[in-house]
Amino acid sequence: MAIQHGGDIYRSTLADREILDFSVNINPLGIPESVKKAARAGIEKSCHYPDVQCRALRESLSRCEHVPAEDIIIGNGAAELIYALSLAARPREVLLPAPTFSEYEESLNTIDCTIRYLVLDRNDGFAIHPADLTNSLTDDTDFLFLCNPNNPTGTLMTKKEITEILDDCRTRNIRVLLDECFLDFTDDPNACTVTELLGDYPNLFLLKAFTKKYAMAGFRLGYGLTSDRNLLLAMHQFIQPWNISVIAQEAGLAALSEEEYVTRAREMVGRERSRMTDALRSLGFRTYESHANYILFEGPSDLCEKALADGILLRDCSNYTGLCKGFYRTAVKKPEENERLIKWLGRL
Repeated sequence: MAIQHGGDIYRSTLADREILDFSVNINPLGIPESVKKAARAGIEKSCHYPDVQCRALRESLSRCEHVPAEDIIIGNGAAELIYALSLAARPREVLLPAPTFSEYEESLNTIDCTIRYLVLDRNDGFAIHPADLTNSLTDDTDFLFLCNPNNPTGTLMTKKEITEILDDCRTRNIRVLLDECFLDFTDDPNACTVTELLGDYPNLFLLKAFTKKYAMAGFRLGYGLTSDRNLLLAMHQFIQPWNISVIAQEAGLAALSEEEYVTRAREMVGRERSRMTDALRSLGFRTYESHANYILFEGPSDLCEKALADGILLRDCSNYTGLCKGFYRTAVKKPEENERLIKWLGRL
């Protein structure tokens, strides 16, 4: 398979070894105990088909997100929704920042559309400026994909900046996918989320997930929010029935009650992100300011291979459009794990 992501702990070269996985960016606290308990209980209910409409989970998300349950779609991970959105909307021309999450481009390659790129400036820290972005839209552009904070750079746009972009796109009848899957690891998520604006911008599709926030990568559980219910109906045509297992639905319900857990993880990530950035810079690596639970940095072209030989996984970012060999992304994990990585890098 040509698609490259982090988290490949299953390769034969890693068998029977202790693996320190910095290639994926999930909550460093691990799966909450309440979620594990709910998943075990879900096994007992799995003689039945799952609720194909995910009623209980959508109602719970409705209360948490303060949006109508009818404006929520549940996916087998956020990735399923990205593909369903591309297939349902069938855009003619899409604008993507570069670099950004590679799955957007992969999903668009399944349809007949033109992909244009706003190449972000390395010397500007890969920042996304609203004026540059809106000036890059054309009369043919009908979809814009954004990630906030951006992956893999960790750059963050303010609510004001996002609103400027949404205003321009609404006027020009351009849909916007805004991916907020990593927003809960920023210092103040409420200052940047635009969930409360969904009613004002029917062109907005907001993407979120349980994957990173609750360390539930293996459950495959994501969701989308939009006030465009016709779009949701169209997306359902490209999603198989019973796509969310009983176990995943039960686990998701339990996760939504874990507010203290999320706050504790955010505080830990904030401290460790700053410490790791300083440590990487002191070791001579060029780093980029991140607001997420990962850090983009530059290093030797063979860094991933050397790390793998010692049981450490880093994310090689050379397959991101706009980056090249020598760019890496490391997750921010628990202090003791981060210290092991820093010490290993210091011995190079």
